[in-house]
Amino acid sequence: MRLTFLGTGTAMPLPDRVQAGLLLERDDRRLLVDCGSGVLHRLAGTDVGYEGVSTVLLTHHHLDHVADLLPLLKARWLAGEEHLEVVGPGGTKSLIDGLLDVHEYLDGRVDLSVREVGPTEFSVAGFDVSATEMQHSMDCLAYRFAGADDSEGDIVFSGDGQASASLTNFADGAAVLAHDCSFPDGVDVETHPSPSELGAVLAGKDIGRVYLTHLYPPTEGRHEEMLDSISEHYDGEVRFARDGLRLEV
Repeated sequence: MRLTFLGTGTAMPLPDRVQAGLLLERDDRRLLVDCGSGVLHRLAGTDVGYEGVSTVLLTHHHLDHVADLLPLLKARWLAGEEHLEVVGPGGTKSLIDGLLDVHEYLDGRVDLSVREVGPTEFSVAGFDVSATEMQHSMDCLAYRFAGADDSEGDIVFSGDGQASASLTNFADGAAVLAHDCSFPDGVDVETHPSPSELGAVLAGKDIGRVYLTHLYPPTEGRHEEMLDSISEHYDGEVRFARDGLRLEV
């Protein structure tokens, strides 16, 4: 399985970090996870391109995770692609209906299907997925994508949310965990984890590699400090994700 970080930024994007988006590939299967502003352009720079992605899986509906949904739909329509599937937590159909109410001319341009999922197991775009709830300011799901052989090849994406033992238990044994770490220690935010909070819930977990993503501007210049804070609790490998980073799992 191949993972590409398309967007590792937030609602306050940086020049080299657009909003949230991940691309998963296995054989001829492709899945876009979240579709924030700038993700369409990042996707256009991959071998897959927006023509090659017909399914989007949403963690939640905050703007920095969904802003490029209709731009993706329009780009696929103009490229002659006929299908788009959007999958996400409860309220996804209302979200899409509302967007199409604003941009009526896009309604019916492609064969659009919408599916809502909860904290359970399901299949999407040929990937076997498990979902669990995150503690965030709106309904949000974290996802675990099954590897080709066993759990050692699994990839987990937290979406947004507080550091929680339930999430790190969910991710235990995975090859990769991409986790929200929006701010350094000392920033008072209830809906995103600090490095020390994340390190505490990672302690004792067996995860191949943790990548920090969803990075707000205050993290700039403080990466080493954030890594040191996590390492006070967790002795596993932790790195910062960046736009365009590709991993083979």
